[in-house]
Amino acid sequence: MLKYTEDHEWLKQDGDEVVVGITAHASEQLGDVVFVELPEVGREVEAGEEIVVIESVKAASDIVAPIAGTITAVNDDLADNPGAVNDDALAAWFFRIKPSSGGIDGFMDEAAYNEMIG
Repeated sequence: MLKYTEDHEWLKQDGDEVVVGITAHASEQLGDVVFVELPEVGREVEAGEEIVVIESVKAASDIVAPIAGTITAVNDDLADNPGAVNDDALAAWFFRIKPSSGGIDGFMDEAAYNEMIG
């Protein structure tokens, strides 16, 4: 089951890790994505810390860590094919994080997210 943040990220629990990407709504707002800079594997991050840079034809945006933890993997395919974010935002995950505490239960479900974006 996916959860969502107010910053238009989707989160998916996968064992003791959380997979993070951006929503289709965010992808549409960005326009054509031309560059993605991902965090380093092993990096410890705090919730709210800017850890991904996305550049599109419209703007540059930062993705923040939704939870504190350690980056366990990144989607290296996005470096070669950043447009995959536009093709399928749910398949184009950015990173996996092992939470230092807690999980994703406190985030919005799909209905709440859809209500937020109207």
